[in-house]
Amino acid sequence: PKKMALELFRPFIYSKLELRGLATTIKQAKKLVEMEEPEVWDILEEVIREHPVLLNRAPTLHRLGIQAFEPVLVEGKAIQLHPLVCTPYNADFDGDQMAVHVPLSIEAQLEARTLMMSSNNVLSPSNGEPIIVPSQDIVLGLYYMTREKVNEPGEGKAFSDVSEVRRARDAGALSLHARIKVRIREVQFTEDGERQETFNLVDTTAGRALLSEILPAGLPFELVNQTMKKRAISSVIDEAYRRVGLKDTVIFCDKLMYTGFSMAARAGVSIGVDDMVVPDSKSATLDAAEAEVKAIQEQHGQGLLTDGERYNKVVDIWTHASDRVAGEMMDELSVEKVVNAEGETIEQESFNSIYMMADSGARGSHAQIRQLAGMRGLMAKPDGSIIETPITANFREGLNVNEYFISTHGARKGLADTALKTANSGYLTRRLVDVCQDLVVTEDDCGTTRGILREAIVQGGEVVIPLKDRILGRSVSEDVVSPSDGSKLFSAGEMIDEAGVKLLEEHNVNHLKVRSAVTCETRYGICATCYGRDLARGHLVSRGEAVGVMAAQSIGEPGTQLTMRTFHIGGAASRIAAASRVEVKNQGTVSWVGVRAVKREDGCNIVVSRSGELVIHDQHGIDRERHRVPYGAELTVNDSDEVASGQVIASWDPHTHPIISEVAGKVRFENLVEGVSVTEQIDDLTGSSTYLVMDPKSRRGATSDIKPTVELVDGRNKVKAQHQMPPGASIVVNVGASIGVGEVLARIPQESSKTRDITGGLPRVAELFEARKAKEPAILAEATGVISFGKEVKTKTRLEITDEAGELHEMSIPKDRQISVFDGETVEKGDVIVEGPLAAVDVLELRGLEPLTDYIVSEVQEVYRLQGVKINDKHIEVIIRQMLRRVRIVEPGDTRYLEADQVERSALLEENDALEAEGKTPATFAPVLLGITKASLSTDSFISAASFQETTRVLTEASMQGKVDHLRGLKENVIVGRLIPAGTGLAHHEERRRRRQEQTQEEGDIEELAILENLTEDKEDSPAEAAQG
Repeated sequence: PKKMALELFRPFIYSKLELRGLATTIKQAKKLVEMEEPEVWDILEEVIREHPVLLNRAPTLHRLGIQAFEPVLVEGKAIQLHPLVCTPYNADFDGDQMAVHVPLSIEAQLEARTLMMSSNNVLSPSNGEPIIVPSQDIVLGLYYMTREKVNEPGEGKAFSDVSEVRRARDAGALSLHARIKVRIREVQFTEDGERQETFNLVDTTAGRALLSEILPAGLPFELVNQTMKKRAISSVIDEAYRRVGLKDTVIFCDKLMYTGFSMAARAGVSIGVDDMVVPDSKSATLDAAEAEVKAIQEQHGQGLLTDGERYNKVVDIWTHASDRVAGEMMDELSVEKVVNAEGETIEQESFNSIYMMADSGARGSHAQIRQLAGMRGLMAKPDGSIIETPITANFREGLNVNEYFISTHGARKGLADTALKTANSGYLTRRLVDVCQDLVVTEDDCGTTRGILREAIVQGGEVVIPLKDRILGRSVSEDVVSPSDGSKLFSAGEMIDEAGVKLLEEHNVNHLKVRSAVTCETRYGICATCYGRDLARGHLVSRGEAVGVMAAQSIGEPGTQLTMRTFHIGGAASRIAAASRVEVKNQGTVSWVGVRAVKREDGCNIVVSRSGELVIHDQHGIDRERHRVPYGAELTVNDSDEVASGQVIASWDPHTHPIISEVAGKVRFENLVEGVSVTEQIDDLTGSSTYLVMDPKSRRGATSDIKPTVELVDGRNKVKAQHQMPPGASIVVNVGASIGVGEVLARIPQESSKTRDITGGLPRVAELFEARKAKEPAILAEATGVISFGKEVKTKTRLEITDEAGELHEMSIPKDRQISVFDGETVEKGDVIVEGPLAAVDVLELRGLEPLTDYIVSEVQEVYRLQGVKINDKHIEVIIRQMLRRVRIVEPGDTRYLEADQVERSALLEENDALEAEGKTPATFAPVLLGITKASLSTDSFISAASFQETTRVLTEASMQGKVDHLRGLKENVIVGRLIPAGTGLAHHEERRRRRQEQTQEEGDIEELAILENLTEDKEDSPAEAAQG
């Protein structure tokens, strides 16, 4: 608004008024401005030209929350914002407020123009994809214009160029959706930048041909010769950025926006009640579900089902019914019947307004359409449990009072959650920023050869994240050699770009080591090669880039989209969990990874390992699918067998956990006393008896210590194996029976372990970054060796591992935890002995740095992926680097530290270097993992720590130790009011340091000269004295 500009640019206008002689004093100039004289407006236009202003919208969650713009003066009293920058600002036009700042100094203007101009910020810093993408109306317009329709006016005609298409459209002889042939002009640039024009006759629609007019030169027509949904538009913009550069891309985005808006206006897409098509088969589906529920209620009445089972089954039936109705509704909504030119009735994609909105990605989702026209489905109570009677109505039919009341629970909880979530997410961002605010790119290459292994993430039968997405824009840590012909593809330290990814795919490279923030050896800060590509700019990161803050913002910004709740596994959730076999989707070779199996007499392999996986490779050796196989699964294939698509290669009972014999022998029972440690159960139908192990808590007195055990003995009664039976197990073998290898001795029902809550969403991310241990974490093996059970203490079980050297490692495990390894089993160091959530500290200690990085990265990504948020791995690695910045002294050597001291890694390495130079013994150390709050508080800079939390404690401790703050980070410099050592400030500080060194050097030189002069003078004075001397 002009009024606003006048106020903001006041001082500039005053000086111009005086310069022109229109005012002699400031007071006079002030009067002129207040009177709003006509010449004031002319001067304002002049002052504002080429002077960028900064626009900011609170909350500024990432760096795109402040951007620079060239102001345009308008009448009226509202700031007018370009629609495409609404996404990065997260702004909408319903009364959002924004702040305008004027950069005064020439340096500030320069930085605003080169770094912060909105046209320079096309890519998102968190994942490198375009963030200036059309949304809502624009998407709808582009989608509508690129759809095709059967039997439209002008179908099948051929046109010589796009302008002829336009003339035919204007004359009303051609419909926007008609399928036509057009001669399209494409411009390509050769490698030396020559322009090449080609003309092709293409099958397309009128709308797509018109859209091709705004394509920048250098992009092929096939990019827009498709139905433009939101994802497609985004990938076109991405292609444009990589192929034709920033300027053309920004202009192209602008043209897309204008086209989209005008087309959306002409399309006249609107919503009417008739657009919500309720499927005819709905009542039949509901009746069938009612009947099933009734049958289950009757079974419960007869005592065949427990109440829990009944509830789960009912919820299950309604979930299925709801899905069926939704599926049928989408089938009816998404296609329509039309008559084509030949007079036949065919189906084509529907032009229903609601369907188009959701399908294009403009607004709404399948889940919302399902509530409009399908059925509302199951609702949750305030405590999170599911109400078993669903809402069978949808919004088109309307809800009755009962249904409305049930609905309000969820809505209200949603609002309360949102308020909590914002505060929590903000606090997480603050902790993240604080822990890595001092991480800046300080050098080009640290020269390390260390790195972390990256391969595609495969879950079950699908590749969730292909390798190319995990290595794009990262540097390789060692030479990459092609597995097919042995040629060298990359040399160490080279960055992989889009072309490099293609090359790797052609040569079937399926895993490689890349440099990472975690393994970078730069002392203070990080090196550009280890970090790789600056995602927001698309080239290698520049020195001085504050990658720490960028990482923190990238992880914190989507925090408000994450859920706040813990999931109770029940009903719908457990249905997904009960997989019971592995069916191959791709033909290839199967290989066992970490699978140990014994062969049963019938030739079937029985798995006796816990964390084994079956991996299917194609003929190039690339992983196509990975399947976890649980203990006790039956494998129908051997290692490196060929498998066909659709073949079932493993199966197991999902509801019980078996105990398998790994040796053959006769059964003998120890401590199986009926009524004391076991109870006998006789099956009414078959008459066979099984022993059920009782819970020791229910046994009184001295008998509670005895452990029922099944032993397998050979002919001479020598014990070959013994299996302790956990509570709840039912023993399925009888005394004296001869058992072969791989037979089931007992089964443990699986119900018990499924009641654990899964922490999801924001609390889970916070838990990972704070490196907290869960209530009952997994217990990992402390060494590699053979398991044996020691003496029992009152509340703990002693577990002993004998390693290859014959050393004993003792571990004590609480009795209420279920040990998942058996006597005589061999374990690797870091294997899970007691199931539970992994603790990051244990992973670091027992498995090492790389597994820790993999674990935290994959767990954090898991949470974000569920919400559909993309974050690049390197941001999480940057945070892990900061969590690992302290080390524990193992052998102090000649340093001033004591054993088990915790020291900043960089400080210790400097001290070690100094000692090595003098030929003394340096200290050895082990990495320590700290949570982000702890890491922020234990940083070397006390100013930064004090401004974060616990100010009094931090400052008293710092003053007691007489600490010095070297002002290395960003925060401490902001607090004392210096330029921050990042961006343009990094160069300033380096220059200052260099000048200071030169100065001290000069002073030193002068002192040396003075000393030399003194010596020569002394000699001249008295030769006698000198001789005496």
